Amino acid sequence: MDKVPGAEAVVSADLASIDETKELASKVNALGTFDAVIHNAGAYRASPRQIFPVNTLAPYILTCLIHKPERLIYLSSSLHVEGRFIPESFKQNVESISYSDTKLHVLMLAKAVARCWTEVYSNALDPGWVPTKMGGDSAPDDLQKGYETQVWLATSHDADAMVSGNYFRHRKMTRHNPEADSVDLQERFLSLCGERTGVSFP
Repeated sequence: MDKVPGAEAVVSADLASIDETKELASKVNALGTFDAVIHNAGAYRASPRQIFPVNTLAPYILTCLIHKPERLIYLSSSLHVEGRFIPESFKQNVESISYSDTKLHVLMLAKAVARCWTEVYSNALDPGWVPTKMGGDSAPDDLQKGYETQVWLATSHDADAMVSGNYFRHRKMTRHNPEADSVDLQERFLSLCGERTGVSFP
């Protein structure tokens, strides 16, 4: 709380743990219903056994269990274009899942939510390679541009922001991996996440 003095409340959990992530959702729900939820947490320089639960399973669990907000924003990455959705890896070979794969998963989740929950604005974005702890001091992109798109999607009443199922970079829709648009793959993704976590998509 001392690092975010303006915050009304702070809750935390180890997102690499399925059980702790479920408990986090309960803590969030105890605070009420939010206007927007930004799924911003991520792991990069780590093993697949940490990257997969943090980047893929945690946003899935939290999406399913937290009271539906008006807007959902998911942080993907330009690297998602190199990612692949390989169903077998969810069950048998998690070690083969890459960071790029998980960022494709995040985009698939955002698009599945937009399709299934028509009352919610659900979008994903690429914040760019910005100088954060993850990006490093040598990252070439602008730090402000790294956060302004998610703030805009969470708060703006501009017509361009009140959309759903899109992928943005710097407040503009941009190209993405077409695998994310496949309804069949989205449904398979939701099913596999449900099996892996014990949480069914509502």
